Amino acid sequence: MNTIHVKLRPLTLLLVRGRALSAAPQAATRWDSRFYRTVFQFCRTMASSNNSSSTQTSRLLAPHKAKQRDLLRKVKAKENRNRRDVHGPSTVYLQVVGAGSRDNGPSLYVFSEYNRYLFNCGEGTQRLMQEHKLKAARLDNIFLTRLSWQNVGGLSGMILTLRDTGVPECVLSGPPQLENFLNAIQSFSGPLHDIKLLVRPYTETYTDETMTVYQVPIFAQSESDGRKLPCHSGGRSPSRSPASPKRDDTCGGSPGEKQQARQDTSLVISFICKLHPKKGSFLVEQAMKLGLPLGTAAIGPLITALKNGKTVTYEGKEIRPEQVCTPTDPGPVFIIVECPSEEFIEGVCSNQQLKGYQTGGTEDAAALVVHITPESILKTDEYKEWMERFPSTTEHLILNENVCTYHNIRSHKIQTQLNMIHGEIFPILRSSETKEPQATLHVPNVRAECLLKFQLRPLMEWQRDAILSCNTEKFVKEASEVPNFLEEVGKCKQICSTDNAEPSEKYPEVVFLGTGSALPMKIRNVSGTLVNISSSQSMMLDCGEGTFSQLCRHYGDSVDETLSKISTVFISHMHADHHTGLLQLLYQRERALTTLGKAFIPVYLVAPNQIMFWLGQYHQNCQKILHHINLIPNISLCEGAQMPQQREKSFINALLKKNDLEKFQTCAVHHCKNAFACSFTHKSGWKLAFSGDTMPCNALVQIGKNATLLIHEATLEDGLEKEALEKRHSTTSQAIGIGMKMKAEFIMLNHFSQRYAKIPLFSQDFSDRVGISFDHMRIRFGDFKILPQLVPALQALFAVDIGEMEERREKRELKHLRGSCHDWTIEQMTDRGDKRHQEEADKVDTKRLKSS
Repeated sequence: MNTIHVKLRPLTLLLVRGRALSAAPQAATRWDSRFYRTVFQFCRTMASSNNSSSTQTSRLLAPHKAKQRDLLRKVKAKENRNRRDVHGPSTVYLQVVGAGSRDNGPSLYVFSEYNRYLFNCGEGTQRLMQEHKLKAARLDNIFLTRLSWQNVGGLSGMILTLRDTGVPECVLSGPPQLENFLNAIQSFSGPLHDIKLLVRPYTETYTDETMTVYQVPIFAQSESDGRKLPCHSGGRSPSRSPASPKRDDTCGGSPGEKQQARQDTSLVISFICKLHPKKGSFLVEQAMKLGLPLGTAAIGPLITALKNGKTVTYEGKEIRPEQVCTPTDPGPVFIIVECPSEEFIEGVCSNQQLKGYQTGGTEDAAALVVHITPESILKTDEYKEWMERFPSTTEHLILNENVCTYHNIRSHKIQTQLNMIHGEIFPILRSSETKEPQATLHVPNVRAECLLKFQLRPLMEWQRDAILSCNTEKFVKEASEVPNFLEEVGKCKQICSTDNAEPSEKYPEVVFLGTGSALPMKIRNVSGTLVNISSSQSMMLDCGEGTFSQLCRHYGDSVDETLSKISTVFISHMHADHHTGLLQLLYQRERALTTLGKAFIPVYLVAPNQIMFWLGQYHQNCQKILHHINLIPNISLCEGAQMPQQREKSFINALLKKNDLEKFQTCAVHHCKNAFACSFTHKSGWKLAFSGDTMPCNALVQIGKNATLLIHEATLEDGLEKEALEKRHSTTSQAIGIGMKMKAEFIMLNHFSQRYAKIPLFSQDFSDRVGISFDHMRIRFGDFKILPQLVPALQALFAVDIGEMEERREKRELKHLRGSCHDWTIEQMTDRGDKRHQEEADKVDTKRLKSS
């Protein structure tokens, strides 16, 4: 097998050369395709000539080869499209992903049969795309209107998802700070070698086989003297001048001003998107009447000329294009504008490029204008008048916090069904309703809803068929029809009413906001747990992407009150699924304190020291964030750690006093570098231990000794101990074993692999001291007796899912049994290179490996 592997290397080089030849003339292309067939036939012949042991080893290589073939196929398909005449796609539509509500920032998905585009990528965008099957496989352009966390909070996770999907290249367009932002996220994502990331300056225009996108910079106006903050020269209409206007670098170019520009939020980018014209259709019946030679070789050149708008002569008869072709679609235009505050109103309303698409302008009227604009701006006379200057045929789509829509329908569905089991532990999700009245607009406008479409081709129209309704009655009816579910619910309620005769204390209260691992999915979000210590103090344990959105759905209109109580955040380690929701939480907390009229106080951030590089880079180049935190390094709270400096010591004492804690401990755990668990003891005597991500760890046993509650990760099911070891996670029984060792009163399992989307497989080690966490589950210490009683009802509700998982486990065990019977010589033939490919194959369902 070693010999075969070496021989394939020159063939790989030839394949790369073959790809380079794909830009050659047609004859060369035909030779190129014969060359590819020959190579792959040769590979098949070699594979078939191997003995059974070679076949076994080739299975180990299959995922690696498949990934390479898939990557090559995507690149070749794009090259083939680029060689065609650009005549516009047949189907194009714009679809709302995030409607701009407080729990889901504004994001738009644009589809054509050639390309996919994303405009803005706030937290939760990839979760919505996964839930609603908006595929990211051909998403190679992301456009950002502004570098605020509201618009880019989900970008790091999206890039990792695109890399895992096999997208070879992605280009980001928008503000100049983007390059610094990409450099900053690699401090926790690790080097992104498998995907090529490029930043397109906002002075450049982009064209592909679907459309041309013009970037239009809009600068804020200074409040003090009325001048624009950065200097800017005007520009002409994009269709008259393909290159967008550049900033005048002669005004203000000192190093200090350049540093300010890197952090400056006084620039937003609007996008003018013009679809390529689409040639008219050839009318066969009309051509037959005119006597054209249909069905012969002579018809091809005639059709080509006529569709290109040329008049032809056939048998002495002159035939004009309009006689046999439908009119050419000139290519509609849609515009995306963000006007985040009053400082940008004049910049938007006076921009010459945007004026070209209004009444009396030099361009065709825009079919659609998307406004990412707060209600307070829509109410201003200046902005209203600017909207009214567009022709009456132009549609307007509005994205802001005044929208009324449901985004994560599956979360609402499963929570409604779980609520049937226990109403207190599984509360119904809430929605935030803005109290600000909508602006009165005198133009055709539509308020955004998740999955609302505006079709640009073939017909220009609004389409609402993809919008999903949140029908509670339907969800309840569906669960009621599950065999044995209502019977088990009845038994559960009867037992719970007996066991819960005495009301339990309200605090402490634990709210699970994210119970999945790796990446956000439709049912389980990534790590985030809120501990309400008292009526006035709360602590967050890990804060993955979308944690704030989960708080909005859990608390509804009282989310500001909840945010204002959070005084401490613990981050276990620097994997993206454990901390990328932190910035949104901090920004929204500051907003909540302002709204409630409370004094702003930084949170105590207990986290790895390495988080400061990421936060420092974001603070320096994007938005200010460092004033939100008082850092306490995790390592300073470990037993035997060096005496903290005076500043850290004062923060630790303040943290303990603020939360009425007697002790707060951390310990290093077996996961990645600088990964920690924690435990804290309240003055009233209760103790909570939190594992973060880890393999079984004795240090955790020590700091969690006699805990009232242990929250421990159980990423994988029993029987996958080898995989858990490789990924440095715990299985269900291993997590329970740690709880038993530390003599924890109760163990809540958490951080499940997304393969267990609804429910994990139950272990034989489950007892009356073990519970399973779900997103939006709320427990108190008095619920420990009730939680095990919920298991039969949960098993009935998810019986089909449990059956499928058990079937997969049986197949896996049978496969393992067969593999162990193979001749020992097969193991000898599996050399070091094969082991490497085996590891790559195993990573198909693996949590992304990120270096901190």
